[in-house]
This record gives sequence, C-alpha cells and structure tokens, in this order.
Amino acid sequence: MDYFAHETSIIDENCNIGKDTKIWHFSHIMSNCTIGEKCNIGQNVVVSPQVILGNNVKIQNNVSIYTGVICEDDVFLGPSMVFTNVINPRSAVNRKNEYAQTVVKKGASIGANATIVCGHDIGEYAFIGAGAVVTKTVPAYALVVGNPARQIGWMSEYGQRLEFDSFGFAFCKESGDNYQLINGIVKKITKV
Repeated sequence: MDYFAHETSIIDENCNIGKDTKIWHFSHIMSNCTIGEKCNIGQNVVVSPQVILGNNVKIQNNVSIYTGVICEDDVFLGPSMVFTNVINPRSAVNRKNEYAQTVVKKGASIGANATIVCGHDIGEYAFIGAGAVVTKTVPAYALVVGNPARQIGWMSEYGQRLEFDSFGFAFCKESGDNYQLINGIVKKITKV
C-alpha cells in the first residue's frame, strides 16, 4: 500500500488509490473510484463509485463526492461543500440512470459550504466563494459568489484577484504572472 488510510476509514474493493495519498478519520472510499497521487482526503468524506480525482486534490472535512463528479489535478474542495448528481431527485423515483456529470477543472477552488448543481462544469483555476450556489457553468479563472452564484471578477492561478487594465491585461501580485482578457476569456500569458 503506497498511500495512508486512517484505521477508522473504510475503503471498498476495486479502488485505485495513488501513491502518497492520505485518507483521514471516518472517510468512506467506495468501489470503482480512482484517486490520484498526493491527494488529501479529510475527515468524514465520502467518495462514491466511479468518481475520478486527479493528483494533488485537497478535500476538506464533511464533503460527499457523488457519482458523476470528476476533479482534475490540484482541485481544492472546501469544508462541507456539496455536489449534487440528479436535477430532480425524488425518494420514490430511482434516477440512477440520470446522473449528470460535473467536471471540476485543474486548479479550481470551491469554498466552504458551496453547492455545485450537477451538470455544470467549473473552469480551470475558477474560484467559487464560500456558500455560493452554482447553477451554471463557470469559466476558467472566474470568481463567483452568492446564491445563485454570479461572477464578480477574475482570479489568478495563485488565488489572487486580477484587476484588468483598459487594454485587457493584468498581473498577479503574488506570482508576477501576466494574464490577458479577450472577449470574456482569460488566458495566462507565457513569457518568451
């Protein structure tokens, strides 16, 4: 075993868990899920069947990741945030064949107590504020807050607010990286 699992965690059969991943107290990793390397799965987390987590995914306490969710590398899931996987759940109606997919792209962060309604992807390095309720797809680098979530700005890969000038350029004060905004799409500018 190349990963750490606390003695109170439960790991079902047929899970693929990457090297140096840590699974903490009272978490349940269900069958047929894939967890990458160097992930940190906090206390009281449920990872449902067929979930895919990339490398270096950080999951804080009390998060349930339901079937249909894919998190790419370097995703952060804040405490008690919520994913759904069915649009119109009813206790008396079996909708397991209606699970909607949600992809959380590389480097995105989802704040504490946020809710992600299924079928809406979260773009690369997007930042979902604490308590936000996401009801539509979020673009790369977008900063969204509120219920329903609305975009109020842009974030760098380091999680710093970007302030674009009149020419559509911004830089991250922490990393010094440069970004460009064209037609509502942010791209990091690589130096030549």
